[in-house]
Amino acid sequence: MNFAIYGAGAIGAYLGAKLALAGEKVTLIARGAHFQAMQTNGVRVQSPEGDFKARPTISNDPTTIGPVDFLFLTVKAHSLTEIAPKLGPLMGPDTCVISAQNGIPWWYFQKHGGPWDGSCLESVDPGGIISKAISPEQIVGCIVYPSVVIEQPGLLRHTEGDRFSIGELDGSSSQRCKQLSQVLVKAGLKCPIRPRIRNDLWVKLMGNVAFNPLSALTRSTLVQIATHPKTRTIAKAIMSEVETVAQALDVKIPITIEQRLEGAAKVGHHKTSMLQDVELARPLELESIVGAMVELGDKLEIPMPHTRTIYACTQLLAHTYSQKGCD
Repeated sequence: MNFAIYGAGAIGAYLGAKLALAGEKVTLIARGAHFQAMQTNGVRVQSPEGDFKARPTISNDPTTIGPVDFLFLTVKAHSLTEIAPKLGPLMGPDTCVISAQNGIPWWYFQKHGGPWDGSCLESVDPGGIISKAISPEQIVGCIVYPSVVIEQPGLLRHTEGDRFSIGELDGSSSQRCKQLSQVLVKAGLKCPIRPRIRNDLWVKLMGNVAFNPLSALTRSTLVQIATHPKTRTIAKAIMSEVETVAQALDVKIPITIEQRLEGAAKVGHHKTSMLQDVELARPLELESIVGAMVELGDKLEIPMPHTRTIYACTQLLAHTYSQKGCD
């Protein structure tokens, strides 16, 4: 199999390194100091499962690679509109596109069925830029669970998780999903094929919509938010609103709010991706994680007072950081 991974930051470079060690043909598309370090020294990974190093092909020019079998998009959600028009050289008629971002994905209503089928969420796909660049027939849904950070350019720290859940958007069984799952399992990862990939998405969403903005605003870890009485109460209220939106979309989240809170507490002093972005003065994935949820609430005419409040506060935080930088 021939893979390209566009946006080889923490998750993308980790996935590419695992695939390369398994003997797959992999090209990582990166930029800046991280690109230069990986090109010179390969991808180095520190992991509780054992440190390792891999040397996939490293590129900063997607036009030189050619069509691939599997194209992973692992950039931040807010960067997808920038790269989508540039994907053409990487895609042939049979290229499978796996988009792996936090939050509600731009493809959520593609091949969804029902009244919202094919509609775009402006929060994550303004003007349908991404949808115009990638055919629904090419998309496989993906939910990413590993926790990986860039310690320094070219050096990753993997702390936990090895699962990449995948599934066809219409719930069908496909040969490409079976092939992809087999390759990732061979690379030492878990890759279950889910018949209703959107349902799995909501388990992660329920926590992300609450924990990500709360952590960014309070500079606190998951266990601190989940065990402090007042922030736990706020998180529960947000999760309840998210659950109401899910139910309106005919999704039953397979765990309870209390189970989600307890699961977060057990993770310990883990910093959410949004808190890490705040600390590094990077743009926040606010629209895909929280803004898109508020947009869904608007579409479904569901009041979401707690989610809207935390959204407004985090919007101001993001604006302040963009104007003044990190204090």
